[in-house]
Amino acid sequence: MTTTQALLFALLGAVLAGGVFLAWYVSERQQQRIEAADAPAVPPEVGAVLSVLRSSAVIVDEEDVVLKASAPAFALGLVRNNEMVDQELADLVRSVRRDGQIRETELVIGRTPTSPPRHVTARVAPLGSRLVLALVEDRTRERRVEAIRRDFVANVSHELKTPVGAIRLLADAVQDASGDPEAVERFAGRMITESERLTRLVQQIIELSRLQSDDPLDEPVPVSLDDAVATAVDTTAIDAQARGISVVASGEKGLKVLGNREQVTVAISNLVANAVNYSPDRSSVLVATRAADDDMVEISVTDQGIGIPSGEIDRIFERFYRVDPARHRSTGGTGLGLSIVKHVAATHGGDIRVWSVEGQGSTFTLTLPRKNQEGSP
Repeated sequence: MTTTQALLFALLGAVLAGGVFLAWYVSERQQQRIEAADAPAVPPEVGAVLSVLRSSAVIVDEEDVVLKASAPAFALGLVRNNEMVDQELADLVRSVRRDGQIRETELVIGRTPTSPPRHVTARVAPLGSRLVLALVEDRTRERRVEAIRRDFVANVSHELKTPVGAIRLLADAVQDASGDPEAVERFAGRMITESERLTRLVQQIIELSRLQSDDPLDEPVPVSLDDAVATAVDTTAIDAQARGISVVASGEKGLKVLGNREQVTVAISNLVANAVNYSPDRSSVLVATRAADDDMVEISVTDQGIGIPSGEIDRIFERFYRVDPARHRSTGGTGLGLSIVKHVAATHGGDIRVWSVEGQGSTFTLTLPRKNQEGSP
């Protein structure tokens, strides 16, 4: 009898325990379903759209938790650990959640503590009743181009004022000295010099603008370096002979590069012209070509001129930059020649480098991809 009662009590305890566990399990499942129903979900079609957007897209819930973000958003540094990094953008999201009004603004954000700031435009809008969508476009490149364009226009205006103003003053001087033939001749000679400088400046501005709008690799052609060097030497022949400077072309023959014939010739011509302009009288300029080991060709222009201070070498390829403004005025330099060379090198997949010692001379080396000579005529 005692054994039977023990078994009955044990069975009753097991039933009660099973009932308690079942009740807990059912309650837990119901709670999970309630929480799942309460949690805001990103509609599948929205996620599909975000995956193909080029913009940085972020979806945030009412707790400022990032539910979904596109790959560009992570690359731009907008999201980290399901949180928005930029405080200003987070404040904008809260404002939209509060009143439901779509907002658009420009922001400056930092990708990392060591990187430069990024200029972006942000458009934030409510997505349903509990979610907020932020679309961010990186405008850093556009802002940089605009800044460069503004600087270029300002520099051009300044550079044009100098020869135009000089011509105007010289014209007034000629008018005042109309009774003095020697003075008229002297002022007229200065006017010719300034007008030639103005012509060169305008030509190089046009050349630089054209280079920026043309891609030489859209329709590349084989360019003979022998012909390009010969043209560059011939272009500077008159100025070189007048000062007793010998321009010597040497190196490997028959080399070709792939690109734009006119642009390659202009780049080499600018290097040779610079070498002649900044060389002393009765000196020599060497133009050498050779094939490098990495399917590139090198065109080196060496002079025995004034050289470049070590602190100025990094800036000589900037537009309108002049190491010695007085020297540029005497040679008619515009400060655009080397920037044109750098642009041609970059668009052709090459490079330009310089070695220089002040008072000893300089060597500029233009590197361009070599054209495969097999099967060429």
